[in-house]
Amino acid sequence: MSIAGKPILAGVVAGFSLLGLSIAQANTAPAMTDAEKEAAKQIYFERCAGCHGVLRKGATGKNLEPHWSKTDADGKKTEGGTLKLGTKRLENIIAYGTEGGMVNYDDILTKEEINLMARYIQNTPDVPPEFSLQDMKDSWKLIVPVDQRPKKQLNKINLKNVFAITLRDAGKLALVDGDTHKIWKILDTGYAVHISRLSASGRYVYTVGRDGLTTIIDMWYEEPTTVATVRLGSDARSVDTSKFKGYEDKYLIGGTYWPPQYSIMDGETLEPIKVVSTRGQTVDGEYHPEPRVASIVASHIKPEWVVNVKETGQIILVDYTDLKNLKTTTIESAKFLHDGGWDISKRYFMVAANASNKVAAVDTKTGKLAALVDTAKIPHPGRGANFIHPQFGPVWTTGHLGDDVVSLISTASDDPKFAKYKDHNWKVVQELKMPGAGNLFVKTHPKSKNLWADAPMNPEREVAESVYVYDLNDLSKAPKRLDVAKDSGLPESKAIRRATHPEYNEAGDEVWISLWGGKTDQSAIVIYDDKTLKLKKVITDPAIVTPTGKFNVFNTMHDVY
Repeated sequence: MSIAGKPILAGVVAGFSLLGLSIAQANTAPAMTDAEKEAAKQIYFERCAGCHGVLRKGATGKNLEPHWSKTDADGKKTEGGTLKLGTKRLENIIAYGTEGGMVNYDDILTKEEINLMARYIQNTPDVPPEFSLQDMKDSWKLIVPVDQRPKKQLNKINLKNVFAITLRDAGKLALVDGDTHKIWKILDTGYAVHISRLSASGRYVYTVGRDGLTTIIDMWYEEPTTVATVRLGSDARSVDTSKFKGYEDKYLIGGTYWPPQYSIMDGETLEPIKVVSTRGQTVDGEYHPEPRVASIVASHIKPEWVVNVKETGQIILVDYTDLKNLKTTTIESAKFLHDGGWDISKRYFMVAANASNKVAAVDTKTGKLAALVDTAKIPHPGRGANFIHPQFGPVWTTGHLGDDVVSLISTASDDPKFAKYKDHNWKVVQELKMPGAGNLFVKTHPKSKNLWADAPMNPEREVAESVYVYDLNDLSKAPKRLDVAKDSGLPESKAIRRATHPEYNEAGDEVWISLWGGKTDQSAIVIYDDKTLKLKKVITDPAIVTPTGKFNVFNTMHDVY
């Protein structure tokens, strides 16, 4: 008996017998036509690979291999796999989600597509092709050379208050004038842009799509213009420029989920320069074939990038002063690294090791791990949020996909006025109650007295369509719920419109929320007055399709959150 040509383990057969399933059922992956596999492969890439991995070994999400086994430190062996769960149970999980943070797909996929995916993940995953430096060079397109670009800004837009908004399923980016609330330009980009980053001058917007396509958009033209593109691989998440004095925008680094590597390019042209693999040992000493680059940030105090490798739990500090003789520092933290942001001093980088239920604090001044902080389940901070707590001093904040709290972590400071809070450093000093799990982003602003939190991955419509606002002057109060879907004025939809990614404007007096509907349902950007929490503006247009992340130019340039 075999699964995809591999001998089946007796333990799996025994496990299936206990479930009342036949050995034939246990051993056989559901049959699929070539056309079904291709359709399922595309859905998996678009909806599943980010959390479960291209090879389905799991990270933020569970392992989805047909069969897996692991041995813990005490020698106890555990076995499982999608074949053991079977098609019907997998259909239910896909359709209705889980309490651990997986969203329900019954309003995103059809019943036929849910059945297709339940069968697909019981088959052995295909291994995608590698992507070399030469492949990158072959994909590189310099559309407008640097010397042919404008020498000064040709428009009258306040670029500092422009918002770069991902239109996920449309494969586009909307640039919106934050002063007038009008759409300035919608440009083609890679599929499902994960982040937008800004040049040191605020002139260029860099995007990276989940299909690996990276673009530079020049905002000095009368209308924003894409001036260069390059493909990093087949699945990507992160880019950032070199920010240290003397190296401003000299280089761009990009990290990929597949192949597991990071690439360095010219910062103004995207010409590929170097590719570095991240395959290797985990913090547990085991080899991993798919250690994905989850997030990258540029240090403010050194000519370095902080590169976070998801599956290995390794944080790599990459010195970009000499690319021919590349110097890196590898810091052990915890699996599985995901997203994060700077503390208020911009010395410490705080990154969620979300499946380990920890947050790692990296001291970029010393190049060492400052702390591993235990948190509630599956921290997912985005960039996090910084403010001065009246009792605990400087804190950095994260929400959670898998728990109904927002965690406040005390951070260290060189400022003598915060010395009295030292005993609290690197501890969760307070948990703010949320109405449920499923948070993706928290946000505040130095000029604000509010902390905003979303919950788009919660399976309950009322929760997922709302955001929650905490009063920083009195954190003992329950947060105020804002029904974003209702405030949008859009007609009711069968699909849940998920309210996500609060983002402040440059002045810190407005908060923009994405109302993320389905492909066929109208979506919107809903803007609130931060002081009064009153609705201020709704930006809706047929072109606003599945908006997700929004990045204000000024706040992104200066890491204001």
